[in-house]
Amino acid sequence: MTDDGSTAASNGRSLAVHLTVNGRQITRAAGGHFTLLRWLRDAAGVTDPKYGCGEGICGSCAVLVDGVPVSSCLVLAAQVDGADVVTAAGLCEPDGSLGPLQRAFHERHAAQCGFCTPGMLVAAAAILAGGSTPSRAAIRAELHGNLCRCTGYGPIVDAVEAALQAARQGGQPGQAPDGASEAS
Repeated sequence: MTDDGSTAASNGRSLAVHLTVNGRQITRAAGGHFTLLRWLRDAAGVTDPKYGCGEGICGSCAVLVDGVPVSSCLVLAAQVDGADVVTAAGLCEPDGSLGPLQRAFHERHAAQCGFCTPGMLVAAAAILAGGSTPSRAAIRAELHGNLCRCTGYGPIVDAVEAALQAARQGGQPGQAPDGASEAS
């Protein structure tokens, strides 16, 4: 609070926001009105979450905040100060190669134009983290906040199923449990 009782955010001053984004600690100044999406893209240079509708309906801005999927266009950056944020880029392997879920999306052609893909990947990662084995209908229900105009959702659900199966078997999508290719 300032001397007059207002907060820095309400009087137009910047405040420091500290987040761990995809394993990296980042601190950037931002106005109190900055959404998490704007902070990620404009202040921190993390551009895989996309601006779509600005109303939390399309899912293209979805990120995981402390493991929970959120529409980053609706959350103020200051509200999540100190949180762990994972974007689709955070699902990569440490060497930068595709992670299992991303690989499943690639192998099943679950991305076409790619605009919804970061949000879809984040929503799918939350499904996988849940540890259950949902039905196709349940997977579709879990993806309900993510809109895709290209794929018809079938390939996306196929990719999530493949990643779930691979996780249960301890392998990667496209591999049998012993490491051999499914096609062999």
